Amino acid sequence: MKKYLILFSSLLLGLASCSSDDSNEPSTPTPKPETKGVEVYLTVRSSSQRLTKQPDISFSNDVTNLTIRLDSTDVKQEIEGFGGSLTGSSAYLIKNMSEAARTKLLNDLFTESGIALKYLRLTIGSSDFSIGNYTYCDESGINNFAIPAADKRDLLPVLKEILALNKNIKLMSTPWSAPAWMKKNKHLYGGSLIGESVYNDFSDYFVKYIQAYKNEGINIDAISLQNEPRHEIGSYPTMYMEWNEQNQIIRDYLGPKFKQAGIATKILIWDHNFDGYDYPSKILDDSKTKEYVGGAAFHGYGGSPADLDNLLQSHPDVPLYFTEQSGGGWNTDDAVGNMLYYMKEMLMPTINKGSRNFLMWNIALDSGNGPVTTTGGGCQDCRGIVTIKDNNTYTVNEEYYLLGHFSKFIKEGAHRIKYTVVGTQPTNMQICSFLNPDGSKVVVVLNQTGATQQFTVRTGDRRFTYSLFNQSVASFIYK
Repeated sequence: MKKYLILFSSLLLGLASCSSDDSNEPSTPTPKPETKGVEVYLTVRSSSQRLTKQPDISFSNDVTNLTIRLDSTDVKQEIEGFGGSLTGSSAYLIKNMSEAARTKLLNDLFTESGIALKYLRLTIGSSDFSIGNYTYCDESGINNFAIPAADKRDLLPVLKEILALNKNIKLMSTPWSAPAWMKKNKHLYGGSLIGESVYNDFSDYFVKYIQAYKNEGINIDAISLQNEPRHEIGSYPTMYMEWNEQNQIIRDYLGPKFKQAGIATKILIWDHNFDGYDYPSKILDDSKTKEYVGGAAFHGYGGSPADLDNLLQSHPDVPLYFTEQSGGGWNTDDAVGNMLYYMKEMLMPTINKGSRNFLMWNIALDSGNGPVTTTGGGCQDCRGIVTIKDNNTYTVNEEYYLLGHFSKFIKEGAHRIKYTVVGTQPTNMQICSFLNPDGSKVVVVLNQTGATQQFTVRTGDRRFTYSLFNQSVASFIYK
C-alpha cells in the first residue's frame, strides 16, 4: 500500500463506520431465492438505510422517459466474485475473536445471511499487514520451503472456517517479496531478485506453495508473481520487478513448470495500478508468454478504469481482474459518501470495462487500523471492510455495503450482460447488469445526479419502474 499513490486523494471521502453500535448487526436479510415481483435493496446517503430491503415492486406497463433495457442474450465476462484480502493481520484478529463472535462475523461476510463475498486474496509471506516478517522459505535453499508458523496459527484455521461456509470461494495469492536469499539486498524490504540464477528457485516457490495448500485441502485459483512490482520501499516487504523480468520468468520457468506439474492455477500479470497498462501489454506481446497468462490484475491507486482501454485495444481477449483498493483516513466525507464515490469511480466502471472481480484490501483491521508489520512502514491509516474492536465486537464499514450491493445477489457462475439506455442517461447515473445461472437478473443503479431519477427497467416484455433518490444506490433482483 502506498498512501501517496491514492487515486484522486483530494476528492476522497471521510473515515467513518456504517455501524453506530456494537450490535454486530449489518441488517442485510437473506435474499429470497424466488419472488413474484422485484426485490429492491437500497442505500441512501441522507437516511440510515444501508443495503436495506424495501417492499417488493410489481411489474407494470408504466413508461418513463428513461428506460434501461437488458439483453440477456448478449453475455459478457463471467463474474468470479467480490471480496478482499485475508492478510496476516486480518487472520490474526479474526482468529483471536471469541468463537461466537468469529462465527457471526464470518457469516456476515461469506454467507447470504450477510453479503456473501466469494473471492479472497492471500499474501505469500508477510505484507505491510502481517504479524512479523516471514516468507515460505526463510532459510536459503528451496528445499527448506514450509508453511510459516504465523500462517499455520492464524491464516489456515480462519481460511478453513471460511471455506466450510462456501467451498467455492476463489483464492488468489501474491508475494510482497521473494525470500531474502533470492534478492540482491538480502532483505525483504525493497530490492529485486538477484537475476536468472534464482529464477528456477523462485518459480519452484510458487509450485511448492500451490502444492502445500493443496495438501491442506485448499485450491489456489490464481497467483501473481509480485504485488505492485514497480514499487519498492525500505520500510516493509516490497520488491521491484520490471516487465521484461516477469515476462522471462513466466515464459521460461514458471509457465513450463506449472504445465509439467499439471497445475491449473492462473498466472496473473502486473497486479499494480491502472496507469501502468504498458507493463502487461508488453508481456502479452510475447506470444509464448501469453500462452501461460490467465489475466492481468490492476489496483486503483494510480490512473483510472478508463486506462484499461489502452490494454484492451492491443489485447482485447485478456481477462481482467481488480485485486486491490483500500479506503482509509485520507477520506474526507461521511461513510455513504465514501461508498458512493468508490462505486462510481472504481467498482462500476471497472466491472463495465470487463473485470471478473473486484477486491478491497484488508478484510478486517483493528480500531487503530492495524496491526501493521512495521511501525511507520506501509499504510498507517487504511480501513478494513470491518473493524474488530476487541475479541467480541466489530463494526461493518462502508466497504461492506459497497461490495454487498453486488456480492449478495450475484451468484457463482453469473455473467455481466449488456444494457442499453433509451432516453438520455444523466452523467452521474451509473448502471451494471448481470444474469445469474438460475435466470435471475441483477441490476445495480447509482444516482449522484443531484435529483431523484425515475426510470424503467425492461427485459423482453417485462418491465418495472422506480424512482431513485439522489445520492443513493439500489440493487434490483428479479426473474
